[in-house]
Amino acid sequence: MRQVLITATELAQALEQEGAPQVFDCRARLGDLDAGRRLWEAGHVPGSLHLDLDRDLAAEPGAGGRHPLPSADDFAATLRRLGVTPQRPVVVLDDMGGQLAAARAWWMLAIWAGHPDVRVLDGGLKAWQEAGGELVLGQEPLPEPSQWQPIFDDSARIAADEVFSGRELKVDARSEERYRGEAEPIDPVAGHIPGAVCRPSAANLADTGRFKAPEALEAELPRAEAIVAYCGSGVTACHNILAYAVAGRTLPRLYAGSWSEWVRDPSRPVARSGRGNA
Repeated sequence: MRQVLITATELAQALEQEGAPQVFDCRARLGDLDAGRRLWEAGHVPGSLHLDLDRDLAAEPGAGGRHPLPSADDFAATLRRLGVTPQRPVVVLDDMGGQLAAARAWWMLAIWAGHPDVRVLDGGLKAWQEAGGELVLGQEPLPEPSQWQPIFDDSARIAADEVFSGRELKVDARSEERYRGEAEPIDPVAGHIPGAVCRPSAANLADTGRFKAPEALEAELPRAEAIVAYCGSGVTACHNILAYAVAGRTLPRLYAGSWSEWVRDPSRPVARSGRGNA
């Protein structure tokens, strides 16, 4: 089974060795397009580059939701521009336990694009600092562009029409309040996809901000023969997929458009209240 997490101590050691991983800082703030880069410029892991949620990990918002996946060609071009190759390991991090937006980067790189060695820094930037890791300011030079042409696995994702007609269990990564339709601060319609269960992405983390132990996740994560992960816009849903990977379970497929795409079509059903975790 591939390793999907790396500790801060392991990362520090790896950065001192030949063949050090390429590190991407994926910090983001919903509603502020430039916040992630400002945070990166104000202090980041030495040598790390900023990987932007809205510009690199998503296409323009619209019919496909608030953070639709970019086209395969566009994402491949981004990876080549940043010098990514399958021969060099990659580590991604953020400051939200992977929720914004390291898990999204992990899914796009490892699961969709097929990079063989992508890990999420467990505990993120806080864990790096707690382990004595240095932060540096300002810009970093871009590496030489690569020639990598990924072979994308579109079977790892699912379209809205398939969600509508399919029998997979839908697992909603938003908060219980948003799932039940009691609060909806972002999208124009409150509620959830009928038949879905709620597994808030924050529930994957211990109080330390690191992932719970594989045994705990194995016991807690919803079970079904086939699962679809969704959230508000396909970002924190990737955190749930990552949790399944940590637990050693079969990975759900990603509904990237998620709730923000689902509610754009008034013919799609909406449920409110209902049960939470399976």
